[in-house]
Amino acid sequence: MNIDKTSSPTDVVVNPEAEKHGAVTAVDPRLLVREQGFAGYITEFKRKLHSGDLGSIPVVIGLIIIAIVFQSLNSNFLSAQNLSNIAVAMVATGMMAVGIIFVLLLGEIDLSVGSVSGVSGAIVAVLTVTHGMNEWLAVIIALASGAAIGALHGFFFARIGAPAFAVTLAGLLFWLGFMLQLLGDQGTINLDSDGVVGKLTTYYFSDVAAAYGLAAVAVAGFFFSAFFDARRREAAGVPSRPLVDIAVRTGLLAVVAFAAAVMFNEYKGLPLALVLFLVVLVVTDFVLRRTTYGRKIFALGGSVEASRRAGINVTAVRISVFSIAGTFAAVGGLFWASKIAAANQSAGAGDLLMNVIAAAVIGGTSLFGGRGRTWNALLGVMVIVSIQYGLALEGIATPIQYMITGGVLLATVVIDSVTRKTQKTAGRA
Repeated sequence: MNIDKTSSPTDVVVNPEAEKHGAVTAVDPRLLVREQGFAGYITEFKRKLHSGDLGSIPVVIGLIIIAIVFQSLNSNFLSAQNLSNIAVAMVATGMMAVGIIFVLLLGEIDLSVGSVSGVSGAIVAVLTVTHGMNEWLAVIIALASGAAIGALHGFFFARIGAPAFAVTLAGLLFWLGFMLQLLGDQGTINLDSDGVVGKLTTYYFSDVAAAYGLAAVAVAGFFFSAFFDARRREAAGVPSRPLVDIAVRTGLLAVVAFAAAVMFNEYKGLPLALVLFLVVLVVTDFVLRRTTYGRKIFALGGSVEASRRAGINVTAVRISVFSIAGTFAAVGGLFWASKIAAANQSAGAGDLLMNVIAAAVIGGTSLFGGRGRTWNALLGVMVIVSIQYGLALEGIATPIQYMITGGVLLATVVIDSVTRKTQKTAGRA
């Protein structure tokens, strides 16, 4: 296959197979370079470097540097216990970051997620402890409340036309007050540590087969998904990933997955919290990348007017996205309540909102809309929580932790802005 290596990333390349039959198919040259083998990867990397499209590579490199630095300072950083604690601690923030990513893809922001998470924990505590309601039913009501709150914010933004920043800032204050009202003068309601919410962060699958089984399922699922996707592309006559490419990626995933399984089994086993988080990431990633609804969200993030002219119900999509953000804020609130086995007045306060937004942005989601994946929440929250735990092991004061996390967030936003300018120069914006 002859490829014009002088083409820009947005140039049209003709598919020779289709050309033989009298049809001209425009394909992305970024797919074509993969068929050149190792040389193609070098060419693709140079193109990405030139166009500012490095994806998650900077974040992964950052995680490696964080691990090396903190391990050199304290040998306990990479211990099974510390890594397992990090995996559980990051889930609450990560769940909320998943919801924020949906909003950021629209190019908007939701400042209320911290307060909504506090309301979620308070609802469960009041209904189960004070009123004796079945805990499962209380959890459902809490999640439904989060979805309704998010939809309400979305209504004022999408239907009324109020700025999302102002609407969700008002929501932050209103729902904070509502949470304090629910908790009453006492301010703290303890939860049953053996209950549904309590076990979210305390239950571990102690059987070694659980961690290894999950690793095997993840690796196999990735391989077959990539393999059949490549076969579908071949059947459609468009470039696809070669089998060697898929095998290498699967091998790298297997190394990471089984190393994590070994680590978890050296401590208490596979955390339930992490399993639920990974399930959420897989499902939401599928929704965004493989469904019509997901494509509508990306389209809105690219151009609202173009989306409207294409027949997309802009109002409905916007309201639904804010509802999703509210739902995941409620989910995160349940994990926070589980972590401290209580609902109290400090829930959703402090640096939680900053960490949620930072996790999404640091992971690779653009603040300007149209670019991001829910897996960014995993990478971003790993960076934040790893820094927090590393500094805590060194006895660094909380104010310094805030300053360092803020610096990392600023650096990420600057990189995002520079990347967008680079992509405009390269003709990809």
